[in-house]
Formats: sequence, structure tokens, C-alpha cells
Amino acid sequence: MLLSPGATQITSHKQYITDGMDASELESAPMAMFSKWFRQATDAGVPEPEAMTLTTVSLPNASAPASENPAVDKGGWKVDAPRPSARMVLLKRADDNGFQFFTNYESRKGNELEANPWCSLTFYWPKLCRSVRVCGRAERLSREESQAYYDSRPIGSKIGAWASPQSRALASREELTQRVEQCEKRFDVPAAAAIADAKVPIDKDLPLPPHWGGFRVVPDEVEFWTGRASRLHDRFRYARDPHSTAPLNDASSWTIERLAP
Repeated sequence: MLLSPGATQITSHKQYITDGMDASELESAPMAMFSKWFRQATDAGVPEPEAMTLTTVSLPNASAPASENPAVDKGGWKVDAPRPSARMVLLKRADDNGFQFFTNYESRKGNELEANPWCSLTFYWPKLCRSVRVCGRAERLSREESQAYYDSRPIGSKIGAWASPQSRALASREELTQRVEQCEKRFDVPAAAAIADAKVPIDKDLPLPPHWGGFRVVPDEVEFWTGRASRLHDRFRYARDPHSTAPLNDASSWTIERLAP
């Protein structure tokens, strides 16, 4: 069958050949389980095991007049309904407080998390036929925590944090280059954006941008998935009250269930 130029058809997929996962292998709390799996992914040479899909959800602008925020457009789709969006980001730390990542607070994800902190993270490690799904609430890190991570970044990444108006439209690549050069001149660090190695010594301290910093996702649901033959996968879910104030390592605050594949 001939496909149109814009069509993609998947005709085959690998069978997952693993020993699966048994309840006896689970840790009593999800962060300890994640730490164990992450170490195993690293030891197995999984490329970028810290890469994760962050899904946020925009909320309708209830204060906008109806003429600017119609309930239904001409195609019949609701445009004032919550809309999810997803992108890849990098995990920077996972501990008994949650999962940390850093971003521009004025980006789409930053704005959406500010309005609606409920979000989801997904890790996929195909080499191990494993995935981890996290649902929870995002909260900003303190400026001290963001500063500590920012100070560890290469000088080029620091310039990038200042120069990029993340998620906004650019007329061209040249516009971004000009913004970078303006920041290099402002902070007296010529050609800094070309330095991507944090070990290169630079005798210059760049301040932390006010629009840049970290988030911590505090989970209330964490699922561990292992692929198995015939799509009869193993799934275990840790869940607790989203408003629980118990520490994440408090096993008594979590229930563990096996889910059908």
C-alpha cells in the first residue's frame, strides 16, 4: 500500500524478552526503588538515563471575556479546556524530597507549572525494557538551591540561561546569536557560549538570572514498568494521598499494587 508523503506506518515492533519483575524485588518506598533502578540503568550503559518527559497542563483563562476565549471554535473543538504539553528535560537530582530539574521560569512549562503545579514525568530505558512514570506536584526550589546548581554549570550554559527567551518565537538563528553576543558583552565574557565544559576555569561569576531556576516534583504516584513477551508486562504502582505531609521515605504512607498490563 502506498502511503502519502506525510504518513508513517509502523508494521513491526520488538518483543520484550526479560525475566520481568516480582513484588519481592520492590523497595518499601518509591524513591528507594527509583534509585535502585537508576543505578542499574547507569551500570548497564543506558544513554542519558536522566532524560525524562515532563508533561504539564495549561488551564483555561477564566478571566478572559468570551469573545477572546470562546468555548468552541469553528471546528467544534473546545479551546478553553485544559491542554497537555510534553517535552524532554534532564533530571538533576532524585532523593527523599522528590525529583529536581531546572528551566526558564518564563518558558511554557514554567508558566504552566506556575498556574497548575500538577504534572507527570516519564523515564524510558529501552535497553532494560523498563519505564518509570511519576505523577505529582511541582514546587520551586529555593534561590539558594538554584544558585548552587547554576554555579556548577559551564560558562556557556550560564550565558544561554540569560540569552534565551525560551519558548518564544525567533525571527532567525541570527537573532539568538545576537542575544548571546549581547550577553557576552554585558558580562565581559567574549565567546563564552562556545565553552561547554564545566571544567574550563573562567575567572568570572555570572549572576543567577531572576527568571531561571529549579523545580522539585513531589510524587504521589510512581509506577514501575517492565516489558515482557506478548505484551504481558509487569506493572507496580506506589500511590498515596496527594496531600499527604508524610516524608516520601515513609513506607506506611504508600500503598503498592500490581496493575494489569
